[in-house]
Amino acid sequence: MNILRFKRFAFAASAATLVAVIAACAPKPDPVLPPPVARTPQAPYPPMGAAANLTTPRALADGTRLTVNHGLTAEQAAWNLRSAYNVAALNCQKPKHASILSNYAAFLKANRPQLASINRSLDKTFKAKYGGDYIRKREAFQTRVYNYFALPPVIPAFCDAALVVGRELRGIAPSTFRSYAPSGLARLESVYRDFFDRYDRYRADLTVWEARYGMR
Repeated sequence: MNILRFKRFAFAASAATLVAVIAACAPKPDPVLPPPVARTPQAPYPPMGAAANLTTPRALADGTRLTVNHGLTAEQAAWNLRSAYNVAALNCQKPKHASILSNYAAFLKANRPQLASINRSLDKTFKAKYGGDYIRKREAFQTRVYNYFALPPVIPAFCDAALVVGRELRGIAPSTFRSYAPSGLARLESVYRDFFDRYDRYRADLTVWEARYGMR
């Protein structure tokens, strides 16, 4: 190989090396990433472990609801409170609620005359309203009361409230039970109203979710 051809070959090799070096040093294009996958948020779920198909009592303008505790006479409020206390004594089994059962027994003993009088009065009220069918009507209403207070998802909060009410009942004279009953019943009712409000919000949120993301 003569000198001229060698110089040309060396120049060509150097040029190729330079191009390769420049190419290696040139910034690489950003990798093309796949588009992000749209994730569907979790659907709203019922509060307090409740079923998904409950029907809540109708709410009124004042925030109350048309439950078994709405619009009661003083005597029916007292009897509903006794019924709720009975449900608590049977269903509140956690150690922290242990005093409910003994307090309920003490309540029945201390208020036996008042409760008997209230029971007779309610019999007369139902008889005046329903005639010969009054026993069946009263028993049907009483069943609704028991079932209302035994609503499973509310039992934990109900038991906490019943514990407080039971302690208050231990501290009042039997002669004041009738006058205390509406406030004690309202305390118990408040945990159900809170649950119904939360449940209605869940259904509203679920309606929005289904409109945006489709039915489950």
